[in-house]
Amino acid sequence: MKELDLKVEDLPFTDFLSARYGMSVKINAEKLWKYSKEHNLSFFTLSLGAILSATNKVPQLKRRIIDNKVIEYDYLDAVCPLLNEDNGTFNEMKIKNPSKFNNLLQWYNYVEELKENALKEEIDFFNVEMQERDELDIINCSCIPWVDFESISNPIAKGNQIQPLITWGKVNENYEMTVTITVSHIFVFGRDLAYFFEYVQDNFDNFIEYLEK
Repeated sequence: MKELDLKVEDLPFTDFLSARYGMSVKINAEKLWKYSKEHNLSFFTLSLGAILSATNKVPQLKRRIIDNKVIEYDYLDAVCPLLNEDNGTFNEMKIKNPSKFNNLLQWYNYVEELKENALKEEIDFFNVEMQERDELDIINCSCIPWVDFESISNPIAKGNQIQPLITWGKVNENYEMTVTITVSHIFVFGRDLAYFFEYVQDNFDNFIEYLEK
């Protein structure tokens, strides 16, 4: 991480009841969806990689306030819920950023093994209180593959909460899929989110090339 030359007292919206806001955008998932089906690969894992990589290209999404100082992480990992089909309960697992691996295929295999071990409860699940997560180098990522929704709201732990929350839904018959991100207006503005969604779409269009390198 690095400390930025920004004073917390000069940041906007810090005294608002809530600085949280969200944006939902339909992206075209056709290339990645068809590729996953043709090659018997997990679309969830591929889409997670595309979204997580896009998030890490936007510096504002990696900023946090720690000990009254503004810091920016070099990269963010993901924390994802994993559904236990047997009893309907969820556990959370932490997934490393793709940039920590030699190539995307290596990262994909790592995530699939992690998911398999998680379902067998052979890993230490991520278990950190919500109030404590805001200073960590993570984003919360979850998929709702059963619903083609237009937008979604998220619970707010506290008004000045900064950690981004990302949710994506079902791919519809037109191969469109909604991606929703909830962020803090303290650091993230409309242009930053526009960049995020541009990067997401670009990854969904071109991730196959990275996977096959």
